[in-house]
Amino acid sequence: RRYQQLCFCFGTLCLILVLSVIGVCVYCKYTKLEENHNLTSLNEKLMEDRKNLTEIIETWNELNVSRAQWSIDQYCPTSNDGRRCTPCQSGWNFHMFRCYLHNNANPSDQKTWEEAQEYCKTKNSNLTVVSNQAEKKFVDDNSWAENEINGYWIGLRAVKGKWKWINGSDLTDLNWIHHQNAVEGHCVTSRAGRDWNTMNCNDKNAWICEKKALSV
Repeated sequence: RRYQQLCFCFGTLCLILVLSVIGVCVYCKYTKLEENHNLTSLNEKLMEDRKNLTEIIETWNELNVSRAQWSIDQYCPTSNDGRRCTPCQSGWNFHMFRCYLHNNANPSDQKTWEEAQEYCKTKNSNLTVVSNQAEKKFVDDNSWAENEINGYWIGLRAVKGKWKWINGSDLTDLNWIHHQNAVEGHCVTSRAGRDWNTMNCNDKNAWICEKKALSV
């Protein structure tokens, strides 16, 4: 009788062991299938990302080529004598390795100081920053008051009680502004035959953009 009990217990243990082995095998197989599925999904995603990146690179290259061609056409326009390069684009004035665009806008097209700066950014430039007396004379001499223009915005405004250029530097010669107080919300205009004037930055005026000239 004891022998039968031992056989029963041993048989039960063997059955449990067999079932455990089967369970482990099934689990391993399921885990492997899941891992393979995850790897397949990851590989597909990587392939899709690679395709998207390739398309982005191709688009970027096309844009660079288009931009390069645009720059060539702007600075080196075609004429009967072939291409001839200039340091500034058409409509811009050259002075001391810089290019200046005096926007003689009609009253309906004039802009606030911020709007003028945003416009200059679209031309890869900023409102003009005057560095010396010679540059000031050039800027002023070309700031003609016509088409109901009261003045031209330049890159100078009041910031925390100081006159600051748009590049962050201070106005060093306060005689240019006749020691007018830097009232918050006020910006500066230039006009030929008149001293620099301060007015509310939200007023509408013409404006002057400036950028580095092309080395030719």
